[in-house]
Amino acid sequence: MFANLIEFVTNHYVLAGTFVVLLVLLIVTEMRKGGQSLSTRELTALVNSDQGVVLDVRSQKDFSAGHIVDSLHIPYEKVNARIAELEKHKAKTIIIVDAMGQQAGSIARELKKAGFTAAKLSGGIATWRGDNLPLVK
Repeated sequence: MFANLIEFVTNHYVLAGTFVVLLVLLIVTEMRKGGQSLSTRELTALVNSDQGVVLDVRSQKDFSAGHIVDSLHIPYEKVNARIAELEKHKAKTIIIVDAMGQQAGSIARELKKAGFTAAKLSGGIATWRGDNLPLVK
């Protein structure tokens, strides 16, 4: 199978090269789109040093079931309308947390446009739970 791949690449080097370039462009675009991703350790360090604040954008039901200590809660669909509530935290990094890291990137991008320093928790609350870190109800 590997020999077939090598044969294909050597016979169709323009096609293979185009594929590699497009793949790299896709990866770069996706990485830029959502802003900086933080690990659970980086999130904890920012919050503990009073340089970050957690913004949970999950639904009220999910937030009530368990959230990171002292996190703010604004549901995903209401963040743009309620962005003024975050003004008092403008000097800190706003760390967006969602269920699995899928929506946080677009919120981080919107907050950056509004002049905030924003990042997202890589993998969302699922990563937090996976690392056995505490949640409050």
